[in-house]
Amino acid sequence: MSAETQTSSSFGGEFTTTHWSVVLKAGDGASPLAFGALEQLCRAYWFPLYVYVRRQGFMPPEAQDITQGFFHQLIAKEFLKDVDPNKGRFRSFLLAAIKHYILNARKHAGRLKRGGDQIMVPFDAGLAETRFQAEPATESTAERAFDRRWAMTVMELGLQRLHEEHRAVGKEALFQGLKKFISAEAAPGEYGELGPRLGLTKNAVGVAVHRLRHRYGELIRAEIANTVAQPIEVEDEMRYLLGLLTEQ
Repeated sequence: MSAETQTSSSFGGEFTTTHWSVVLKAGDGASPLAFGALEQLCRAYWFPLYVYVRRQGFMPPEAQDITQGFFHQLIAKEFLKDVDPNKGRFRSFLLAAIKHYILNARKHAGRLKRGGDQIMVPFDAGLAETRFQAEPATESTAERAFDRRWAMTVMELGLQRLHEEHRAVGKEALFQGLKKFISAEAAPGEYGELGPRLGLTKNAVGVAVHRLRHRYGELIRAEIANTVAQPIEVEDEMRYLLGLLTEQ
């Protein structure tokens, strides 16, 4: 059973193996399971790092090289051997590590590149910059921009997995019809108008929306659990990230 599967299947009960806890327990990241878990985390959360690097003043080509070079060192080398396995959130670890990497990049301009031809965490450079240009410029610091984009990534991953679950059981139409109600209340009479298109009564639409929201919350918590080392950290991390998204 994979780390993600264990988290999803048992969430709400015993806190079992998660991506970040696998990496921390491995210490030096030498085990195939730890390598795979770290790679999955990096693939999921590369964009907050790209946002941070760009907010540090690097132009797109430099930011792309720095981001890829950072991932190459993180995954290929022993960055994790000194991390305390009893504490630490992946978000905080990545931010501290990229700061250190950028410091070295500025000291040794032109030396810290992608690490040869091997791309550890592939991403579309053009898409990365398009997404960056759409980011709000209201955050006071690069750190704040990183945290807010991290929070948005958690929400996006939760929604993506909710979509995948519905598609896997043949409920694509239901998901598409109801997804806007996950974060917004229905207008008067909207459930009744929508019901016939989905083959549901008005009350059944309300029940389906309630279940959709509940499952979305579970998936968000499960995603956060994948990035913390201890179960006690999940709720604190969730409150912090949701707080970032509700700030004006």
